Parts: sequence; C-alpha cells; structure tokens
Amino acid sequence: MSVIGEYLRVTAAELDRAIQDPHWALDFVEEVRDTEEETESAPAEARHFSTYKTWDVLRFLLARAEFPVNVIHGEEPFAEHEDWGYGPPRYLRPERVRLAAEALRATGYGQLVRGVDPAELTSAEVYPLGWSEPGALEWGRHWYEGLTQFLEAAAGADDAVLVWLD
Repeated sequence: MSVIGEYLRVTAAELDRAIQDPHWALDFVEEVRDTEEETESAPAEARHFSTYKTWDVLRFLLARAEFPVNVIHGEEPFAEHEDWGYGPPRYLRPERVRLAAEALRATGYGQLVRGVDPAELTSAEVYPLGWSEPGALEWGRHWYEGLTQFLEAAAGADDAVLVWLD
C-alpha cells in the first residue's frame, strides 16, 4: 500500500458544495479521476493531479525552504470526520493557490535540493525510504514541476484546490 498526494481543482461553487456536502465531494473526485485516467491530461490541463509518493519529500523540501503555503496537506479543513485514505481532506482558497503557484515558480527544484544531504531525509524518516540511492533527490523533480504547472493553471482559472493523501 502506498501513500499518494492528491489534488483536485474546483470552482468557487464546487468548493462551497464540497464544504457543505463532503460525500458529494468524494464522489466528484472519483468521477473526475476516472474520466482523466482515460485521457491522461497534462498537469496544466488536468483537474486532478497526483504527486505520487513524492508528497513527503516535497513536504520536507518545502518546509526546509520555509514555503509560505502548505501545498502538501492543504490549509483549511473540511469533512473533518471523513477519511479520504489517510485522514480528512483539506483545501486551498484561490488566493492561496495563486501565492503557492507564484512561490513554486520562483523556487526551482534545483534550489530546493541544493545543499540537502540524503541522510537528512533518512534521518527524518521521509516517506518512502531509500534516500541513500544515487540520484534519489532527483526523483521528486518531475512531480514538483507538474505540481507547479497544475497550481499555475488553477491560479489562472481562480480555482480552489482540494488536497488529501490517499
């Protein structure tokens, strides 16, 4: 079993509905995910995005850089009594999505990993383990760039983003 970072772009009306009706939100997530699995949309075009298992290394690197938005776990709770895999979902309001997109674009992945010793990740028990492998820090680059593109598109559309671990 793997822990996967998950995101869904939602309009203001969809966010309001998700907050009021978390069961609808989970059904909506599954519907969008199923539809997009068939089309394999690029991150900038997708409504659903996953950071796969890189969520924790990205969390570690972004926290180390004192990133201004919690893009890994979301910031505002909703459906607090629901479990979407590994706890309840959270969300980012459109203004936080814009800030996150700007900050991600301004902070390249190379900048995040500069000076990081893989032993730090092992010591911090960053999921998944195996940070002593050569090039292990490069593993997160693809998903970081995808997350950046995804959040930039969401910001451009003035969307909010649901965030959860599955």
